[in-house]
Amino acid sequence: MPPICNPTVELDGAAVRRIRETKRLTQLYVAKVVGVTTDTISRWENNRYPSIKRENLLGLAQALEVSPETLIHGTDADAEISPAPASLHPSLLRRNHWLLWSGIIFFLFLFVFYYFFQEPAITFVPEINAWRILPTYAAPGAVVPVRITLAVDASTGGFIVREHFPVGWKLIEASPPASSLDNVEGMARWIVKAGDVPPVISYLIRVNSVATSGNKGIFKGDVVLRQNKNNTPAVINGDDEAYIQPYHWADDDGNSVIDDREVLEAFDAVEAMKDVHLDWDGLSALWDDGTYRWDQKKGKFVSTRSTSQ
Repeated sequence: MPPICNPTVELDGAAVRRIRETKRLTQLYVAKVVGVTTDTISRWENNRYPSIKRENLLGLAQALEVSPETLIHGTDADAEISPAPASLHPSLLRRNHWLLWSGIIFFLFLFVFYYFFQEPAITFVPEINAWRILPTYAAPGAVVPVRITLAVDASTGGFIVREHFPVGWKLIEASPPASSLDNVEGMARWIVKAGDVPPVISYLIRVNSVATSGNKGIFKGDVVLRQNKNNTPAVINGDDEAYIQPYHWADDDGNSVIDDREVLEAFDAVEAMKDVHLDWDGLSALWDDGTYRWDQKKGKFVSTRSTSQ
């Protein structure tokens, strides 16, 4: 029997084909076991590569389930031809492949179902309600009060209140003091620490002295919560505009008279904003005197009764 210790040996291509076909093995299967291409298997079987490396011969013999000597030219290959073992039968291989792909598809289905249809975990976001109170009217050059009431959960951490007021208007006083103030662009911000939430943010703002009567002063604001990972601010609700007219901020119906009902509401505002300096004495004097008017030169409201005397 010829030795196979040489680096290459003469391959019996016809024997290779006959054994493979008898055992009903595909060229693709044999090529994968040996680690070559199907084109190489075809060339071996057609004696286009009459010589074969020793390691490839051993791999080819393993794929065909025969001894290496059986595949060498000049030996009797028929003596060792036997049906392919059940584990290597092409039909069984096909079935195993089907089971493998079925398993892969099943686990892919589970992954897709879990990822897209799993009910998302509920993330608790503390609730915060912010409400702005504006006067109905704001006279050009006058000082008007603004309140932002806050109602938050006890578990709420720190947050930032951002308030945008009309450009040209000037914030002159606030309680608590604004952490950041831009009177040019019209924005104030308050940093509120956890556990130190004021019930009301109060501020006084001076209306642009050249503001045109009949226009509106527009306010916008929001609250940024630390716990909100989506970084979606909560909008400040309530009043968002004041009419620019020569009426006192307490004169809710704009008839140049501060009546008893209006003075009571104004008193409540002064009490709620006691940490800023609202002119209660001037307001009560207008209430006592009856009608009033806005004196643009003096920059204040004056009683029509006192000016007529």
